Amino acid sequence: MRSVEWNAETCELHLIDQRLLPAKFEVVVCRDQYETARAITDMVVRGAPAIGAAAAFGLAMTACRSKETNADTFIKEIETAAQVLNQSRPTAVNLAWAIKRMLRVVVPSKDVASLKTALINEALNIAEEDVLTNKRISTIGAELLKDGD
Repeated sequence: MRSVEWNAETCELHLIDQRLLPAKFEVVVCRDQYETARAITDMVVRGAPAIGAAAAFGLAMTACRSKETNADTFIKEIETAAQVLNQSRPTAVNLAWAIKRMLRVVVPSKDVASLKTALINEALNIAEEDVLTNKRISTIGAELLKDGD
């Protein structure tokens, strides 16, 4: 399991509770931007890239669960959720970066269904980029270690 994992069937975000590791393994389930913001504030999720991915999924959840059919109203709903998430840890650079990146896919000329798809896909991209970066770091680090180190 990834530390930040999206469940597309339920529109939920599953986070490994970093506060409990290594003594205990628990997963916190977030169902909306408020629960995600609380998880970020309470340090359930840690590490700049993971915080950014969690915030991106907070917006994806808002999109996924939205009942709005009007694009302008939907965009306002997303922007409000972005403000909630941004305030969860104002000094987290990756959080603000991820939210800005997510908001760039919100193009007023698109219909709501297209906007939802774009937001969910962008959050998935952000999370996947984090995983790939971590793998590259581990590969480079492994090359620096010699037998017996």
